[in-house]
Amino acid sequence: MCLAVPVRIESIENEMAVCSVGESGTTLKASLMLLEEEPQIGDYVIVHAGFALRILDPQEAQESLQILREMAQVGQVV
Repeated sequence: MCLAVPVRIESIENEMAVCSVGESGTTLKASLMLLEEEPQIGDYVIVHAGFALRILDPQEAQESLQILREMAQVGQVV
């Protein structure tokens, strides 16, 4: 199973972005070539398989991250 994750763009070089994942301090690189709009540093994007698929509204991104945190906590209890 694959999961698309909301991440925050920290830097952009050409068509690649370094993105932070939640509050963990983890970063990943994502291609921006599939986005219709031009992203900016600080934007949240949804990333799947190394590609940013769309820019998210900041509130939508935070809600998705909260759901993922809650799912992770439930998984730890089992």
